[in-house]
Amino acid sequence: MSINQVADFLLSRDNFEILTHAYPDGDTLGSGYGLCLALQQLGKNARVITTNLPKDFVFLTEGVKEQSFEAQTIVSVDVADEKLLGSNFEKYHGKIELCVDHHRINRVEADIKLVEPEAAANCEILYRLFGVMNVEITRQIANCLYTGVSTDTGCFKYGNTTSTTMRIAADLLDTGIDAALINKVMFDTKTKLKIRLEQEIYGTIDYFANDRGAIIAVTREMQKRLGVGDDELEGLASIPRQIEGVLIGITMREKEDGVFKVSVRTDRSVNAAEYCAMFGGGGHAEAAGCTVKGTLDEAKAQLKKAAEGVL
Repeated sequence: MSINQVADFLLSRDNFEILTHAYPDGDTLGSGYGLCLALQQLGKNARVITTNLPKDFVFLTEGVKEQSFEAQTIVSVDVADEKLLGSNFEKYHGKIELCVDHHRINRVEADIKLVEPEAAANCEILYRLFGVMNVEITRQIANCLYTGVSTDTGCFKYGNTTSTTMRIAADLLDTGIDAALINKVMFDTKTKLKIRLEQEIYGTIDYFANDRGAIIAVTREMQKRLGVGDDELEGLASIPRQIEGVLIGITMREKEDGVFKVSVRTDRSVNAAEYCAMFGGGGHAEAAGCTVKGTLDEAKAQLKKAAEGVL
């Protein structure tokens, strides 16, 4: 549907539950809490459903009212596939009425979809949607939207950054947000535990395809031994891509025995979404994800073989 039709839908409904994806990042959480604040501003009931809220993102919840109501309208934000709902999949499968997303491949079964792959972040879409709905972009809503835009563009470094992205960011800055503080928290601050984890990861980088590919892996044993929680794993996917000459960087994260969540980052010569689609995943041209099963060595072998074919 068009953005105007989606605006009419939201304005005509109430009692919203807003779904974010598992292993939530700045864009899905910024979208979720930004939309929640916008709907509450319009006098509606709304709450965000997430499997996990990393401590670095708690500031996004500021100003969100806790409301008691029976859900009537289910909305997903920045969710490319219902399987990405994680532990919420069973409860919400087949119940999503509106899906707002910016992934080129979207498999969500929803009554209404607003999918704009050209948007650098899902929060870009919501910014425009709020304009149509006559929502006042308060400082706190701007905090949410800016967090989504900045994190999904790598602080405006990635190739998905457009002039539209920069104009939206400028408008959000005009509300008085502390962008420097958000950027510091999102990109320039690490705990000692995370540094300890990265030290170990750097020592286990596995190069392949004449050093054009690189893989790193985080196992549950590693996390347990180092005392590292899931909230310390954000941002690791950028490590292999930063290496000179690497065209495809792969980060494996063990979720449970025999199951690895995979994040892929590439340069413009390799399409990350098409690569991840080989394993039933998807995403963007330079950043995508999928799930692979097997032991660490088996899963790594599958990923390397597919990457070598692409390269």
